[in-house]
Amino acid sequence: MSATPPATPPHPHIRSFSGRRGHFTSGQRHAYETLRERWCVPYDAGQVLDAPRLARLFGRSAPLVVEIGFGMGDATAQIAAAQPQHDFLGIEVYPAGVGALLIRIDAQRLSNVRIVQHDAVEVLRDMVAPDSLARVQVFFPDPWPKKRHHKRRLLQAPFAALLASRLRPGAILHCATDWEPYAEQMLEVLSSEPLLQNAADDARFASRPAYRPLTRFENRGRKLGHVVRDLVFRRVTRSSAPVPTTR
Repeated sequence: MSATPPATPPHPHIRSFSGRRGHFTSGQRHAYETLRERWCVPYDAGQVLDAPRLARLFGRSAPLVVEIGFGMGDATAQIAAAQPQHDFLGIEVYPAGVGALLIRIDAQRLSNVRIVQHDAVEVLRDMVAPDSLARVQVFFPDPWPKKRHHKRRLLQAPFAALLASRLRPGAILHCATDWEPYAEQMLEVLSSEPLLQNAADDARFASRPAYRPLTRFENRGRKLGHVVRDLVFRRVTRSSAPVPTTR
């Protein structure tokens, strides 16, 4: 297996996140300033996280799960604590969320979680080896509900192709959203990706896997009448067509 991601075109990709800054509590700021060096991995386009580097990073060899946009990290920490046989790489751009997860890592003594604070597209493209991930989790990404902002949604065809190429055969891509129009778009995009197969078959949407906890965000949405949709797709064997990448 090659550890070098395929070449990509030079044009920039559309970012799926805004430039807004979340409120930093004093505890989050303290964790961000004192724990980052221990648990965060700097973004480096020249350093692919291949098997030897992951073994050095986590101190062992274990299946790797990537979570994209982990928010305040409550689900990430719960899943990592419940699945100590897996290693977890959380990707988040906002410092407040990074600080919040660092607090949880420290309080729960989670040795199987690391963080990259950077754009997920660039991290997956530049730092994650093809055919290497056991699971990717994308829980409640920004739905960008206004039509003129739909182009900023994370789950678009080029990114789905990139995600699929980083999963190993048989691995899982698990997405969840409480915004029904976005759920339908996700279903269409992921169903059109030749390297992915819907694990729910005729059901279209999956039942919530037992490992995904109910978060405060989700419970708040359920009280407002929002229906949460889980999409679980499995990586199939590589097709003969070249896998596109995105910038």
